[in-house]
Amino acid sequence: MEGAGEILSRGQSFIKGALILTLAGLFVRVIGAGLRIFLAAVMGDEGIGLYQMAYPIYTTLLAISTAGIPTAISKLVAENLAHRDFRGAHRVFVISLLIMTFLGVFFSLFLYFGAEFFGENIVKDPRAYYPLVSISPAILIVTILSAFRGYFQGFQQMTPTAISQIIEQFGRVIVVIALVFLLLPRGLEFAAAGAAFGAVAGSFLAMLFLLFVFFRNHGEYRRKIKQQAVKRDFSTRQILYRTMALAIPITLGSLVIPLVNLVDLSVVPLRLHEVGYSTEEATALYGQLTGMAGSVIQFPLIITIALAMSLVPAISEAQALRNSLLVKGRTDLAMRFTLFFSIPASFGLFILAEPTTFVLFENVSAAYPLAAMAFGLIFMSLYTATSGILQGLGYVLDPVKYMILGTIVKFILSWILTADPRLHICGAALATVISFFIASFLNIRRVSQITGWRFNFKELLFKPLAAALVMSPVVYVIYRAAAGMLEPSFTPRLAQAASLFPAILSGMIIFVLVLFLLGGLREEDLKSVPRLGDTLLKLARKFNLLRR
Repeated sequence: MEGAGEILSRGQSFIKGALILTLAGLFVRVIGAGLRIFLAAVMGDEGIGLYQMAYPIYTTLLAISTAGIPTAISKLVAENLAHRDFRGAHRVFVISLLIMTFLGVFFSLFLYFGAEFFGENIVKDPRAYYPLVSISPAILIVTILSAFRGYFQGFQQMTPTAISQIIEQFGRVIVVIALVFLLLPRGLEFAAAGAAFGAVAGSFLAMLFLLFVFFRNHGEYRRKIKQQAVKRDFSTRQILYRTMALAIPITLGSLVIPLVNLVDLSVVPLRLHEVGYSTEEATALYGQLTGMAGSVIQFPLIITIALAMSLVPAISEAQALRNSLLVKGRTDLAMRFTLFFSIPASFGLFILAEPTTFVLFENVSAAYPLAAMAFGLIFMSLYTATSGILQGLGYVLDPVKYMILGTIVKFILSWILTADPRLHICGAALATVISFFIASFLNIRRVSQITGWRFNFKELLFKPLAAALVMSPVVYVIYRAAAGMLEPSFTPRLAQAASLFPAILSGMIIFVLVLFLLGGLREEDLKSVPRLGDTLLKLARKFNLLRR
């Protein structure tokens, strides 16, 4: 059995991987937002509309073609590596890569030859044919790319995935800008096709990078295969069965969130209209809920999505070693990481909802659903992280079942609460919060049943909540003071944007300091911070802020 020190040192790797993926995800989101601003300025609303028409069909087919196989690859590779079975890990990757290549070819051809049908019958604009044809090869390339990312994640190496994401986005941006300028004189539909082709070029460059990394280390890996003493021969049928048994439920789980959005689409405008709102008012409120408040909530979720990706192979490795102490240690560290981030972030969104929606959308009304959804960030983060733990443990169907139950509850509550004139759109937001509370609670209970880990309310909940309660009024006061000083000299939007930075920064500092004073931060929490961990630990020891 491994000691606590060994667990600590090994447990830090998945936190580091999560932070690496988070930084890459944030960078990609920012560059993507800049690209959308460029496209809107150059192509206008109609051109953006044609460009966007290709994406729902493309992403749906891509989701089906990639399925949950990359996650299954990372889990099975990690399990084999835990047993020092390099040959088994390599076979999992090769067989999965063949499956994904076949699916990629099939769905790329399906989109290519079906582009005219989709344009005329689904999108209802024949001009969408050009961007649909243009983006079709991306399905094949991205499926292959996803297989390599799953392989590296199985080694708990998140840096290749992160770098490939950055390369993919840079390549996409460069190609999009060049093709849009080149093709715009021929017509908007051709410019939209050029913009869509950026996904092909970006993913191709990312795939070349991962191929380079793979073959650069392949010789050393082949040597390990030849030298390995472990003999664990699984048939191709067994590997296929295990891969698909993991991938299909994960795919179903990935479709649950679109199902939640579908509930909002089917219920919210209808119920608002029934209680007296005009069609235009109901549509505007729905846009505030989904397009504004929902998009803001999704942004901080990047970090827990990255954590879940890192958790799958980390938990799989610990389980394969039959090391319950390691499973508990990594689960506890992941839960601390999740709550120490999501609790202050949710309080911050609640306090700063109005300036946030004004700065981002010039729409103060959207602050109402955002404030209502803010505390849902805690439960969304918990659901995402615990789903990663359960997937790593092999219980891939449980998160799907619990989220389906949450979605049923959401449908009922959205139907009732949205029709309450006192709540209107806030009712739908609260229904979302409650649905994720139910799903996350059931996930946590299941993790506890399987692993024996226990949710420590004092350490995981009460201390960060106390720190967030101290932080919140200070954040608001600093924001108001900064806005008061800046508004006479700048436009309201710019003044409020500039005021958010000192408010958010001060909130982060105060939250961490109060958490230190409450004894909520431990040595392993600081050590898990890449590069800065040792420095933070020395400072904390110098000022006697840590407890063991």
